[in-house]
Amino acid sequence: MSIAAPIGKPSFGGALAAAAQAAGSQHYPAGALYVAATPIGNLADITLRALHVLALADAIACEDTRHTQQLLRAYGIDGQPLIALHEHNEAEAARGVIARLQAGERIAYVSDAGTPAVSDPGARLVAACARAGLRVVPLPGASSVTTAISAAGLAGDGGFVFAGFPPAKSGERAAAVQALAAEPRAVVLLEAPHRIGALANALATLGQRPVTVGRELTKQFEQITTLPCADLPAWLAADAQRQRGEFALVLHPAQPSADAEDGERVLRLLLAELPVKSAVRLAAEITGTPRNALYEQALTLKQANDE
Repeated sequence: MSIAAPIGKPSFGGALAAAAQAAGSQHYPAGALYVAATPIGNLADITLRALHVLALADAIACEDTRHTQQLLRAYGIDGQPLIALHEHNEAEAARGVIARLQAGERIAYVSDAGTPAVSDPGARLVAACARAGLRVVPLPGASSVTTAISAAGLAGDGGFVFAGFPPAKSGERAAAVQALAAEPRAVVLLEAPHRIGALANALATLGQRPVTVGRELTKQFEQITTLPCADLPAWLAADAQRQRGEFALVLHPAQPSADAEDGERVLRLLLAELPVKSAVRLAAEITGTPRNALYEQALTLKQANDE
């Protein structure tokens, strides 16, 4: 995702000094990879520890050197060598980073925006460091995933699934969305502006299931709205501005159907007489409810009965 300065172009002149004062007394081992989250839009959303480590690092590996150079200049960080490490060269570039780490350097890794190795590059680099016995230090911060979840107003404690970017091909995308129809938990999706219309059409098949759309999160023209999936294509078409920018969407949990309620009722009856595995197997055969969902329900019911 792209970076946009906060409204009014504030100065970050004192940020490095504040970072050094707040985080400078901590220990930053040499020969370690520092995976640093960077803002998803608003430049003020960087942590003091990330700023301190970026200024301290012997080199900074990054998804796009030009983008990262612009980001560093905004905070007054200058002089660190930049190493291009992106999805097309990650395996090869990781070998060079590991060699530098083994020589005792501190290397920071940043993606273009947000937390590396989630949807952005970085996972292969982290795995390679683990195989080499090198330390990886995560520096948490901005993430479009948790930002969208925090604004979706989800009730309950069922957790969520991060699905990332859906397939680009229409048939594969439609199949992926239909697979999500059976997912009882909330699902976080990311999408680019040139494909948001196609994703909206695919999600519309889920009818009245709510979806929260986060557009340009943390930026000047941030927009967050919740509506039924069936209404999403019309909502996008109503204003051309709505199809611009980066998107994070939260597909809300599906409401329990009558079949699901039947499955739980049958499961309760069977659990009174049978072991968990047998009860789950029979309940799935009788009601057609997915076995995984029934198994989770069985464990919850059993735990509640034992308390």
